[in-house]
Amino acid sequence: MNQDTGPACGPLTRRAVNMLRAVDAGRAELSLSCEPDLYVDGLPCCDQATARLLCRLGLISPGRPGAAGDLVPAAVTEEGRRTLAVLPSRIAG
Repeated sequence: MNQDTGPACGPLTRRAVNMLRAVDAGRAELSLSCEPDLYVDGLPCCDQATARLLCRLGLISPGRPGAAGDLVPAAVTEEGRRTLAVLPSRIAG
């Protein structure tokens, strides 16, 4: 992780940061599949590509095991917590 901006892939977009914060706030669920979908406040996220990127980067993960297709709570990983810790409280742009 880059200590100034986030994961080694580069800075996160404002949308990605907001999605990460929604997961951290306990407002999100992931579908269990090879390409997980993110739901926030019970609604499918409008940017599933970014949701999958957050999973691939290891910033979010399923909060518990389940069967393929199940919706489970999404959880912020340790790497995700480190990323949140270095982000400014407000993202410009």
